[in-house]
Amino acid sequence: MNDPTVYIGKDLEAMSFAVNYHRWILDELKPFIGDHVVEVGAGIGSFTELLLELEPQSLALVEPSEMFYSLEVNTAERESKTDLSLYHSVFTEAAGAIVAKQRPDTIIYVNVLEHIEDDENELKAVFDTLADGGHCLIFVPALMSLYGEFDRKVGHFRRYSKRELEEKCRAAGFNIVRSFFFDIAGVLPWYMKYRVLNSDGLGSQAVTAYDNLVVPIMRRIEPITGVPVGKNLLAIIRKA
Repeated sequence: MNDPTVYIGKDLEAMSFAVNYHRWILDELKPFIGDHVVEVGAGIGSFTELLLELEPQSLALVEPSEMFYSLEVNTAERESKTDLSLYHSVFTEAAGAIVAKQRPDTIIYVNVLEHIEDDENELKAVFDTLADGGHCLIFVPALMSLYGEFDRKVGHFRRYSKRELEEKCRAAGFNIVRSFFFDIAGVLPWYMKYRVLNSDGLGSQAVTAYDNLVVPIMRRIEPITGVPVGKNLLAIIRKA
């Protein structure tokens, strides 16, 4: 992973404005989220808030960067039935302590795996940490043809092809329950902004507009029709 003290994570906090987008992701993952959950790369807790609404028995939050201190503040006074644990660390270093407390049945990576240079070793560590029958739920940027200065700036080592992600998951020992492209409507705008115009920023106003105008439509269409390509990939993998 890039230096964890400067790790930006969650694709910049402008994405904290993408409430509809995050709920769309969560709805795809929800059937596979168990009682004992780990969120890797929790950032300041934007996705964490949605996970806590599900009231799992336990939720371990792993965040290596300086954003951890905002995560502490944002979760400190929250009333919840969930046993909440925070780890200022990378997952491979926190895994032992997590297992000692409670072996998880669900480990979640939302916009995180692409920041990890040795993603294959990371996935093997996830496999070793999960309870038998547990799931790892992964959401990553797709298509190296979209990779530009913005990806480099926020510390992405790669954007994934569907084949690459599936092969790495299988190599770690997982069975693929489902993997699919996500957000086809975002492909062209992303290409124009980050490849053609070579932008290196992600503005909160643009995120909010897309979240309010486009996401509510696409989240209804894509699950019904499926899409042959998308700006992101979502994979649901299982430890047999």
